[in-house]
Amino acid sequence: MAFNKLIFVYNAHSNTKHGLLDAAKKILSPSTYDCKLCALTYGPILERKKWKKFRKESGISMDFLHKDECEKQFKSKFAQQYKYPVILIQNHYELDIFMNAKQINSLENLPTLIKEIEKRLKNNPN
Repeated sequence: MAFNKLIFVYNAHSNTKHGLLDAAKKILSPSTYDCKLCALTYGPILERKKWKKFRKESGISMDFLHKDECEKQFKSKFAQQYKYPVILIQNHYELDIFMNAKQINSLENLPTLIKEIEKRLKNNPN
């Protein structure tokens, strides 16, 4: 694989207040939760075991950001440009969309996300 890493950006804010509200929403009203990527990779509080195993065993460099962290880190490149959640692929200093919000939101479950990531990496021409 010639890319540097995948950057997963959640459709959520990074502060504790938002984290607690997100956890409550996942438990009480999961169908209204705003971040499918988070819902796929995390339970109400903890990272899903299957996702954690995939992350550790894949050999893929991954970063995980909330949307406010992404916009702060990549200032001019991302401000208002992408809909969240999004998975980005970084090749040195270039960032491209690996999976957009529509693609992520259409996924049914965690195994589907993992298969889609593997398939896209296999077909990645970089």
